[in-house]
Amino acid sequence: MKKRPTDFDQDLFDPWVNKCCEILENDGTILFPTDTIWGIGCDATNETALERVFSLKERPKDKPFVLLAKDTEMIERYVEEIHPKIDQILHYNKRPMTVVYPNAKNLPKLAVHASGSIAFRIPHEAFCQALLSKFDRPLVATSANIADKPFPKNYGEISSKVLTNVDYIVPFRQVEKENGSPSVMVCLSEKEELVFLRK
Repeated sequence: MKKRPTDFDQDLFDPWVNKCCEILENDGTILFPTDTIWGIGCDATNETALERVFSLKERPKDKPFVLLAKDTEMIERYVEEIHPKIDQILHYNKRPMTVVYPNAKNLPKLAVHASGSIAFRIPHEAFCQALLSKFDRPLVATSANIADKPFPKNYGEISSKVLTNVDYIVPFRQVEKENGSPSVMVCLSEKEELVFLRK
């Protein structure tokens, strides 16, 4: 049976994953397809790389990025606690969902909101999972647009300024015309109720 483009294909992904990891290890930036929209990525634990992404997007540094993690085990390295309710939601949720956690740790100051919070998403997308598995660190995944400009719904809408200023563009899913959209964003209130920050 022929594989769909989103199915995991180790032979197909390996060269791209290896190139991404090489770039990411050297303070670099990548442009890659995610489970939502195309994103500008970098090593979320690398302050120099974070500076580069803020500069590329012309984004204020008091607006940190959403990070991608392979699974809850990876997230646990960078937050004080994953509430059991959130853990359960992530286990059963199939729609792209970004969760804001209140107490970040082991991350550069630039990656963390002034309140100490951090936003993580576990992507249900084959290439992202392959890359996160290989790199074994969280990745920035910010929309591939300049600040205050509309986010690109597909690869064809990405501006030339973004295309020419990243270090590597993943050659995957570029011909897709389907319109992507950002994930929902949630957090837990002090009363342990799920609050939708973005629907």
